[in-house]
Amino acid sequence: MKPAGVEFRNISKRYGTKPTAPLVVRDISFAIEKGTLTTILGPSGCGKTTVLRMIAGLESPTAGAVLMDGQDVSTLGPADRNVSMMFQSYALFPHMDVLGNVMYGLNMSGVEKSSALSRAREALANTGLVGYDDRLPSELSGGQQQRVALARALVLEPAVLLFDEPLSNLDARLRREMREEIRSLQQRLGLTVAYVTHDQSEALAVSDQIIVMNDGGIAQRGSPKDLYEHPQTEFVAGFMGEAMLFSSAVQADGRVPLGSLMLQPRGAMQPGPVKVAVRPEAWHIQRGGDGVAAKLVKLAYLGSFYEYTFDTPLGSVFVVSRDLLDVLEPGCTVALTLAGHGVSIVPAA
Repeated sequence: MKPAGVEFRNISKRYGTKPTAPLVVRDISFAIEKGTLTTILGPSGCGKTTVLRMIAGLESPTAGAVLMDGQDVSTLGPADRNVSMMFQSYALFPHMDVLGNVMYGLNMSGVEKSSALSRAREALANTGLVGYDDRLPSELSGGQQQRVALARALVLEPAVLLFDEPLSNLDARLRREMREEIRSLQQRLGLTVAYVTHDQSEALAVSDQIIVMNDGGIAQRGSPKDLYEHPQTEFVAGFMGEAMLFSSAVQADGRVPLGSLMLQPRGAMQPGPVKVAVRPEAWHIQRGGDGVAAKLVKLAYLGSFYEYTFDTPLGSVFVVSRDLLDVLEPGCTVALTLAGHGVSIVPAA
């Protein structure tokens, strides 16, 4: 079995020397296979950036071991690890042109000038920046600046490439374009990548593996499809994809009531309290027939779909509908049923 590109073994981290100082990362273990992209996802303050900084060598673990390619690098600094990190701010040198920015790390490493120039131009070609050599960062758009930062990270040919919230400064269209570009580049070059974000859609779009963190620990990890369709906890169900959570209980016959609907869990569950997580796209709107009675109180048109908010016996229910022809009017009453996807039953916290 090949060693992983990155492996955390029982890593904990606290800031400060006192044993009473709170842990910001609590006994986590995971592996990032070579040539794959793992996203570390979670809300602000969950410990995800600290994890990235420990991979980079910018922070040392309080306990446990960080391995790269099977070697323990826990005590090595950033200069002794073959990693590159791309920051949220891009951190470009404003007085240097594009080529100078990309060559900077190679020059500092003592790479011969002609080789550095060749590698820098190859990195710029890989990121779609041919012909931009002489431009200053101030003459570039946000997306172009990000490509320069990406080229500067790639040119060092790192064993592991790290991204810390790389798209948060871009508008929605550019975010989509750049996440597609990062994913395409990662797959084409076979890069090992650790990617930190708080944006669920970004994580779903780029990842081979997602690690969801909460309060310093790993809440769940798996493929994007696993986490979206099969959350194991109330936190993951609510965090991934805006699922609404409804209180219920597993009955003696194994079924779970949700208003007038009866649900069957995917696997056997013991009788007792549970939460039903329903994603907005899982609801079907019926003009007549059986289902959860619902009265429309609010709607919003978002181009390719409508967002509806209904009053129901379950409380307020948020629904996404892609039916652009049969548009509901506020005050109308309908019945809500559920599709076979987008519904999960998890233990109550």
